[in-house]
Amino acid sequence: TLQSELDTMSGGTEQLAQIKSALEDTALDWRSHATKLSGLRRKAAAKLGQRVMDTLDQLAMSKCRFDVALIPFKADQPDPRGAEDIEFLIATNPGASPGPLNKVASGGELSRISLALQVVATDTAISPTMIFDEVDVGIGGSTADIVGQLLKQLGDRGQVISVTHQPQVAAHAHHHYRASKVVEANSAESLMVALDHSARVDELARMLGGAQVTDQTLSHASELLSLASN
Repeated sequence: TLQSELDTMSGGTEQLAQIKSALEDTALDWRSHATKLSGLRRKAAAKLGQRVMDTLDQLAMSKCRFDVALIPFKADQPDPRGAEDIEFLIATNPGASPGPLNKVASGGELSRISLALQVVATDTAISPTMIFDEVDVGIGGSTADIVGQLLKQLGDRGQVISVTHQPQVAAHAHHHYRASKVVEANSAESLMVALDHSARVDELARMLGGAQVTDQTLSHASELLSLASN
């Protein structure tokens, strides 16, 4: 044991040289892999950006520009993430320079961009549960119907929970819950009620027509649900 300790102490310089050489070899190996990864990322970034913009075009955001930026790390040191960080950039107005997604996009825009990213990513990966809070803010009609179709597409692959006030979106859901709040004295209680087919028609009619639900509104709601189910 003493001899082993002595050999370690006397051979310290040689060991340091070996460790330094191994470290340099590892750094070169990392750089080779990082360079290859950067090339693959550049190709994927261009493809992802275009596919997201194509999807956003369907979501009434045809004027926006979506970019995937590869930002080199300042420190020239091996990093498990590769040679650069990745950031999503967006410009929502024509002529504007793209900026960080979390600083430029509004709440509704952020939800739609998130939806577009999830739809595009379903080819390779999908989250087990996704939550969209009023992804349809500021849109209506045919665009809301497309949002419903895309959410249903995601729901075929995983669990999607969507809060919406749009009947065109709600009609595409596999399951429909009505959220309400009951206020009594100094307390409030939130309720979630699962709706059967008949109750869904009634709720869609209420969403379409407001407080006054007519036979015509009910007929429209029934047709909306039937078309969405096909």
